[in-house]
Amino acid sequence: MTTTVAPNAARQPEIDYRQALTQRRARPAELLFKVTLQFCLFVGFAFLVSLLTYVVYKGWGRLDSRLWTQMPTGRASRVDQAGVQSAITGTLWVIGLTAAICLPIGIASAIYLEEYADTEKWYNRLLELNIQNLAGVPSIVFGILGLGLIARTLGLGFTVLTASIVLSLLVLPTVIIASREALRAVPRSIRQASYALGATKWQTTWRQTLPAAVPGMSTGAILALSRAIGEAAPLILLGAVSFIRFNPDSLLASYTTLPIQIYNLIKQPQAEFQELASAAIVLLLVILLVMNSIAVFIRNRFQKSW
Repeated sequence: MTTTVAPNAARQPEIDYRQALTQRRARPAELLFKVTLQFCLFVGFAFLVSLLTYVVYKGWGRLDSRLWTQMPTGRASRVDQAGVQSAITGTLWVIGLTAAICLPIGIASAIYLEEYADTEKWYNRLLELNIQNLAGVPSIVFGILGLGLIARTLGLGFTVLTASIVLSLLVLPTVIIASREALRAVPRSIRQASYALGATKWQTTWRQTLPAAVPGMSTGAILALSRAIGEAAPLILLGAVSFIRFNPDSLLASYTTLPIQIYNLIKQPQAEFQELASAAIVLLLVILLVMNSIAVFIRNRFQKSW
């Protein structure tokens, strides 16, 4: 007589073992570690919410059209009608030029390192090491480099172009690393199928690999620019602390940015300047949230699951 064995009978011990792992009581050390992590998360979140609430409450009275239509002022008697228009325009100039400089260079560098570079060559390994190290360099170091080399040695002065070059150097490692990760996430089978159909390496990169990596590249680029738009330390060394009541009209014009304008306002003892600084902080946070929302939208809209 033949005995029939159920197909799942051989896997029953494994299923029971998994159920035992999920149903067993947590150890005291694990429970303590989980509670500690939750407490740290709560403390950080509570501080963030309290700071945001304080800033919004303090600057609520100045969150109107005056903020972006009026120029700043140095007189406390006229601060009620003042705004930060020159800082907003300067920020758009600097960030726009920064994107125009660092994004093509960063993406092209990532394509070379990921698709063309021979990792066995010593200079390619040295290049990768330097990129990873530059990603952790403090921003003030880039400000000192820009002051000594770009502003003075090259003679560009304290202009929009100088600030954009320095911020491009600051966020370039982030763009390269994010772009390389996006390219690396594209399956090798896509490249191999393209090669099998007779496509060259450049045709495969341009028509297959690069379009598939665009969501990750876009997310990394916007996050890098979000960091650049909030930087103040390198710009302090590059002449952005001056009081400016006009909008920049060229690459060699003087400028100021929102972080620098906030820095100047917060130093003033009058309550009116503090209120205007809080409103400018809220405006800067809104710009950052919009940029990050665009990054999330691009990632969710175009990302593919392989």
